[in-house]
Amino acid sequence: MSNNFPKFHPKHLTWLMPLILSGIMSGSISCFNMLMNKGLVEGFIFIWLRAWSMSWLVAFPLILVMLPLVRKFLMKFVAMPNEASK
Repeated sequence: MSNNFPKFHPKHLTWLMPLILSGIMSGSISCFNMLMNKGLVEGFIFIWLRAWSMSWLVAFPLILVMLPLVRKFLMKFVAMPNEASK
């Protein structure tokens, strides 16, 4: 069984991974919040899809901006393999 999907260049991981992760996170959190606050109301799927799309519009750019800042901050507290032997 061969994989005939088009392949992305590795440099695109910088935006593809946040795109997918922000979609999963914003979708699951908006669904959970709607279930907790409204329950399974009539038209739930359409209401949720609207809420999800609005939250994804905020989540994706936010992750793109915050990810490098968080990575830079955390690198102050992480021992890199070549630094651990010093």
